[in-house]
Amino acid sequence: MNVFLAGIMQGSKVEAAIHAQDWREPIRRAFAGHVPPSEVYCHFEANPRSIDYELPDIRVTFEEGLRRARQCDVLVAYLPSASMGTAIEMVEAYHAGTVVLTITPMALNWVVRLYSHRIFATVAELEAFLASGQLDALLQQSRSGE
Repeated sequence: MNVFLAGIMQGSKVEAAIHAQDWREPIRRAFAGHVPPSEVYCHFEANPRSIDYELPDIRVTFEEGLRRARQCDVLVAYLPSASMGTAIEMVEAYHAGTVVLTITPMALNWVVRLYSHRIFATVAELEAFLASGQLDALLQQSRSGE
């Protein structure tokens, strides 16, 4: 199973800075422990200095992320607050038939509601979902177009 980690990086920061990225490893461990074998792709880890990129590297990097989001089986969106890039990744993945699992306190946000198959308040809730085996049924529903 191919998993894409999407989530806030720069968010609404106006300076060249990023939000904490410590959420990625617990999600990676949850998939490794409950949904093996999983190949988890992290666009941030593949581009750790992307905050310093200039055009056209920004465009190439962003488009590569969208391509990967469309091609994965599951996209996990981590949104403690709004992220325009993550929202675009969610929409692209959803329209490509990818299962979108979102971790956020913004459960009433329209983009979150429209383009998430499941919404979790915490990483622990996502992990419990993965441990329950419910992901398989969700993948089957998504593949059958339900």
